[in-house]
Amino acid sequence: MKKIMRTGIIRFFTFFVLLFSVQVLSYAQVTLPKVFGDNMVLQRGIKIPIWGKSAPGANINATLGEIRVKATANGQGEWKVFFPAFKAGGPYKLSIYESRKPGSGIELQGILIGDVWLASGQSNMEWSVQQAQDAVHEIAKADFPKIRLFQVAHVKKLSPQQDVADGKWKICSPENVAQFSAVAYYFAKKIHLDQGVPIGVIQSTWGGTPIESWTSREKLLSSPITKAKAMANDTLTEQHFVKDSLDQARSWDILYHPYQNADKIIPQPAYNDAGWPVIEMPKLIKDFGIGPYEGMIWMRKKIILPETFSKADLTLYIGRPDVNYSLYFNGTEICKAVWNTNLGQHYTIPAKILKKGENTVTLRLAMLWGIGGLNPPADEMYITNGKARIALAGTWKYQKDLEPAMAKNRNYQYYPSLLFNSMINPLVSYGIKGFLWYQGEANDTAAYNYRKLFPILIKDWRERWKQGNLPFLYVQLPNFKQTQPLPSESEWAELREAQALALLQPNTAMACTIDIGEADNIHPGNKKEVARRLALAANKLVYKQDIVTSGPSLKSFSKEGSRMRIHFTAPGNGLISKDAKALTGFAIAGEDRQFHWAEAKIEGNEVVVYSEKVPHPVAVRYDWADYPLGNLVSSEGLPALPFRTDDWKGITQK
Repeated sequence: MKKIMRTGIIRFFTFFVLLFSVQVLSYAQVTLPKVFGDNMVLQRGIKIPIWGKSAPGANINATLGEIRVKATANGQGEWKVFFPAFKAGGPYKLSIYESRKPGSGIELQGILIGDVWLASGQSNMEWSVQQAQDAVHEIAKADFPKIRLFQVAHVKKLSPQQDVADGKWKICSPENVAQFSAVAYYFAKKIHLDQGVPIGVIQSTWGGTPIESWTSREKLLSSPITKAKAMANDTLTEQHFVKDSLDQARSWDILYHPYQNADKIIPQPAYNDAGWPVIEMPKLIKDFGIGPYEGMIWMRKKIILPETFSKADLTLYIGRPDVNYSLYFNGTEICKAVWNTNLGQHYTIPAKILKKGENTVTLRLAMLWGIGGLNPPADEMYITNGKARIALAGTWKYQKDLEPAMAKNRNYQYYPSLLFNSMINPLVSYGIKGFLWYQGEANDTAAYNYRKLFPILIKDWRERWKQGNLPFLYVQLPNFKQTQPLPSESEWAELREAQALALLQPNTAMACTIDIGEADNIHPGNKKEVARRLALAANKLVYKQDIVTSGPSLKSFSKEGSRMRIHFTAPGNGLISKDAKALTGFAIAGEDRQFHWAEAKIEGNEVVVYSEKVPHPVAVRYDWADYPLGNLVSSEGLPALPFRTDDWKGITQK
């Protein structure tokens, strides 16, 4: 009898739970992914997709402006509607609700119809307006209410997600634009003004990440180059991410909070640094001679101030820090945990802390990600009273391990597909005009493989969006690192070549930036010109304007005795020397494959290249270097694309 009663109770309880579950499901609220929100821009000229979740089987009514469409949710509560194509305009209101509950739906306001671009890549696409050149002036005038910006939050996931972790559409204004991608903003501004339509930009970026991070697992498994990498992710769990996040939090705590009052002790003039090693500054950690190091390094320097320097406030110019630093003068904190991207790297030293004669300057430098220290030039490190200078370059004392070592972070955002899963897949199907891409620095050591990896990503994204061969506009890597005295091999040159080869893919365009980089800065500040060149490409490829969008590019070549003749596709009015001087940047080689700098002369849309050191030439290269100095441009001032006529094995080809 007891057993029968127990069974009856269990059945009743089970029935109650199931009934309760059905009730909960039937009253589930309509929800939308975060990419849909107030002030968004929807793509003009196509059927507009909107999707979300509700109770299974629910009848969904959606209204955009005066247009109403319907759908029915499937067994998992998923639904999708398509509005007919709209022309550019707005603002509109979007209403979505279940037919049985018309008062409990969603209403989104301020929606514009225009062109939407997805901007992605690593740090140079992520580099914000406030970090770029002329930031203060540009931010102050960034009042464009018909430009809307959506920034996808950083997150990594082991499987494809249906929604981004966070993000919100914002109207472009001085208050909102500062932290947005500079390249994406300047591109949007140019296209908005040129085309006269609302522009939306979805920014999905993460600094330092390789192209594999942004590509789906399925596509990576299809390539022998990346199959093993993609499968290696199978050993990961969410717990790996948790541990890595805790390690990162510990590292950030060390960076922002000096250990056991180190900032109160080490900067004091009387602190004993007699046993510290010495080094000539400015210098980067890789040149310290201590091997790889992750952590905080303290540096001290004694300077003698003349009497004229000790009576009024001084200005100290720290030069070009590489990552993050704190500055102290005679034990007083002048600045704390400043990133190298902050505007201005000079500080006022109050007269009240100055001493006649010997004074102590102390730096706390963060060495992270294999980089850190102070970049040249030396003459940008000094202290001044406005009339005279005292150099801060030269001999400094330094010491590591005065604070706990930083944890070795795994940086799982670099792993294959993890960013595609969380920062691209949730956006798939959102109606867009095309893609903007600025990435490649993180793949430089395997540049040859980029020939395959880049087309894989392009095809991957296009297939998933199902909008045909969506325009794919991208930035070729700029000039970076030091100029070499002799022609040499270059990982960056090989990566640029791989990028240029992607022009063989349909509906692609490339912005060459070989002339606007900076030798000692992997994040060159002139993002406005990068964006302008991308916008030129868009105006021609997408908006069908008859304009010149790129500089001369290699068409063909031929040998003429001791000379090589290079035939260019030269848009505009032909070839010129940028500085009206003799052409530079050309190198020539014979059968021995030894390149020598060459003389070069323009003849119409051709350049004749030769060198007395190479009587029987077989190959020519142009701007084939990390930081080349070529000066061949189109009549519109756009640089010639780097190239080589040979197919000899490069340094990244295994």
